[in-house]
Amino acid sequence: MSSTEERVLRWLLEGEQPSVRYLTLVHLLDRPETDPEVQEARRAIARRGWVKDILDKERPDGHWAPNEKGLYYPKYIATNWRMLVLSDLGLIGNEPELKAGLGLYVKEWLADDRLLKEDREVCVLGNFARALTNLGMGEDERVRRIFDWLVEDQKDDGGWHCFPSKTGSLDCWEALAAYSALPRALWSRKMKRSAERGAEFYLERRLFRQGRRYEPWFRFHYPIHYYYDILVGLDVITSLGHGGDKRLRPALRLLGEKRRPDGTLSLDAVHPDMGPGAGYTLKRKPTQFALERKGRPSKWITLTCLRVLKRVSEAN
Repeated sequence: MSSTEERVLRWLLEGEQPSVRYLTLVHLLDRPETDPEVQEARRAIARRGWVKDILDKERPDGHWAPNEKGLYYPKYIATNWRMLVLSDLGLIGNEPELKAGLGLYVKEWLADDRLLKEDREVCVLGNFARALTNLGMGEDERVRRIFDWLVEDQKDDGGWHCFPSKTGSLDCWEALAAYSALPRALWSRKMKRSAERGAEFYLERRLFRQGRRYEPWFRFHYPIHYYYDILVGLDVITSLGHGGDKRLRPALRLLGEKRRPDGTLSLDAVHPDMGPGAGYTLKRKPTQFALERKGRPSKWITLTCLRVLKRVSEAN
């Protein structure tokens, strides 16, 4: 390990963001969950740093947005968006601090398969399945029905689309991300085939070749919400076991080019990314939310990059 890599690891292992420390220990250093440092970092996730900052804003009824009854609006500060971020940051569903939010999330959208019946969009359902799986509910029969729906919603070309379409879109990565969160032992035969077809859809397109060059895909973001970029694609596809595929090389070259001399990567933009090359407008302007400052070295982006590179190295 080079001195630069050692410095980056020490930076990621600093204690002020226990989510990053925990995931670095487990994903980059292969420490088991029984390791005392891993256990200490996990216990600290809800006590300080990003997770505590989010939980401190939660209302007693499980809502985050003030004077708002729904879970989806306003973007990106309502319960749906907060739960997605918390699930990414290593929080688990039995944490007492999450009881109200998770209870509301399950009651409003999972009871009677409500979300599956009323909002049959893969962008929403894929994110929901991923979040609940990360929070420890992947074996729940109601969550499994969402996974079954994701399999059935796949297009003939192997992709998915959030809007009426006969073909898939690289923008629609949420089903594959949900699959990657679920332990392989819980995959059905149909899910395994669906994941293979979905990965091939991305690999055929080298993760970014779909019509004209779309600039926001070449900027790295977090939270990602339901947006796509090349780092999202690399993280999902390598987590599904395709780190050794040669078709990843163009995207991996971009990853190398974006690393700073000190080995870190920056948070390029915050969604909605309306920067150069975006070419769209929004009818309803959302409230932006970020864990880190745009344009500065990002622990989350750097962690994700190193996780991708580790999978690639191990696959080769």
